[in-house]
Amino acid sequence: MELLIRNLSKTYSNGVKALQDVSLTIQPGMFGLLGPNGAGKSTLMRTLATLQEPDSGEVFLGQINLLTQKDEIRRTLGYLPQEFGVYPRVSAEMLLDHLAVLKGITDKGERKTLVEALLNRTNLWQHRKKNLGGYSGGMRQRFGIAQALIASPKLIIVDEPTAGLDPAERNRFHNLLSELGENAVVILSTHIVDDVKELCTDMAIINGGKILMNGHPLQAIDQLKGRVWRKRVPKDELEAYKQNFNVISDKMVAGQPLIHVLSESQPDATFDAVEPELENVYFSHILGIKTHA
Repeated sequence: MELLIRNLSKTYSNGVKALQDVSLTIQPGMFGLLGPNGAGKSTLMRTLATLQEPDSGEVFLGQINLLTQKDEIRRTLGYLPQEFGVYPRVSAEMLLDHLAVLKGITDKGERKTLVEALLNRTNLWQHRKKNLGGYSGGMRQRFGIAQALIASPKLIIVDEPTAGLDPAERNRFHNLLSELGENAVVILSTHIVDDVKELCTDMAIINGGKILMNGHPLQAIDQLKGRVWRKRVPKDELEAYKQNFNVISDKMVAGQPLIHVLSESQPDATFDAVEPELENVYFSHILGIKTHA
């Protein structure tokens, strides 16, 4: 069951064009939506989660019209927003049971079995009696996934799920997300390039409400082979390099800027060739630098 997005546009009352003619075809599995803050990711996620209306366009999950059949889509939707609230004095077990009732699971035995399975799947079983107010950030995110999975959804949306997590929790969360992609369309909206590189078989880059790139991460990286070069430069010369070369990234290494440059050939003898990364693909598109040879 694929997700079909066609010509989706949204302009807010302040004139911000959050989505501009967005079209995507998303197959079952993990799909990465990559973009900086304010790129339009959350607007697209809220639209797909039936929380706001676009100005124009259409969205289908299989045969279900997401914009006109909201009740139907909500029955098969799991959503983990970037920020979500919990009742701090309620245990995970109790809240999951309550949410299952709201999802229409009225049989007490069925709910008990489901809640136990979700708590085990998200590695929260031993913390099931603990009030949610005492959960760590990673535990809260895992609870967020548990509630998103209540109705065995075919469309799962997770918005910036690993921001703020420590490396161990981030790895646990990655493993969990990978499992989910086996049976559903899972959209991972993030500004963290590594999340997409490690998890997704398909991706898109969005900025200014426009889709700048859509394809397979490894294929996008292959297009930059032999065209990425690096060099450490003095701080006071960084701006000059940015004016004279296609600098796609710069970061401080041991107190000195290390730049990556996109060029069809070695810019000069002082540059070293480097294997491209998805980060190079990302910054190339965000900066508007041509990536095709």
